[in-house]
Amino acid sequence: MSDIRNRFKAALRDSVIPRIGLFLGLCDPYSAELLAGTGFDWLLIDAEHGPNDMRTVLAQLQALQGRGPDTLVRMVDHDPARIKQLLDIGVQTLLVPMVDSAEQARALVRATRYPPEGIRGVGTALARAARWNGVPDYLRQANDEICLIVQAESCEGLAALDEILAVDGIDAVFIGPSDLAASMGHLGQPNHPDVQTAVLDAIRRIARSGKAAGVFATRLDAASAFAQAGAHFVAVGTDTLLLRQAAEGLVKAFREGADRAVGSGY
Repeated sequence: MSDIRNRFKAALRDSVIPRIGLFLGLCDPYSAELLAGTGFDWLLIDAEHGPNDMRTVLAQLQALQGRGPDTLVRMVDHDPARIKQLLDIGVQTLLVPMVDSAEQARALVRATRYPPEGIRGVGTALARAARWNGVPDYLRQANDEICLIVQAESCEGLAALDEILAVDGIDAVFIGPSDLAASMGHLGQPNHPDVQTAVLDAIRRIARSGKAAGVFATRLDAASAFAQAGAHFVAVGTDTLLLRQAAEGLVKAFREGADRAVGSGY
């Protein structure tokens, strides 16, 4: 971990191929390690809706280190103290939910940077990110390697999107269709035509700004449309849904097979 270059940030800047990822909500380093070998470009530890805390995030960071996919973390709020802890345990790419204004975006940038650019506290002797003072010149390098992604997922966030995109230090904007649908009056309908139109428009605006666009899309047709519109990275599912859907499919297949066997007289 002495090399602190952020591969995900570099890929957003240099790659023209959309990168696909998976959200991790099981809060378990064993399942995270398993999924690291399945081919995803990135995995996101979700501490907003998943019941992750600082210790479960740390355990998953340790399990995923050097495994292949880039690791992102979505935090629960905008708390600068929590941001400081996440950065100190080794998170370099943060996704922050519910960003509705340029003022909020600027505050988040400051929380992720050491002075004079920001307000991040200095405690490298206790910080895994700095290998407990084992990374030469960590303090000089750290600011440039932070990748800050803000999530626009409301009508207010989309209205302020151009101002948010103009904030120095914001690397990407991630569109959340489910919360956006709720904000637009279509609760539970992220695939509503009005929501999809708004998402596509937002992705195009982000791409034109020179910042990276991200989005959540579990349907292949939607993911393809978003990628064609300019999305740089797409979340295509969650570990929880994969497990549930696979389990339901297995039960259904065996029950239907058993019913056929009984019906045929065997």
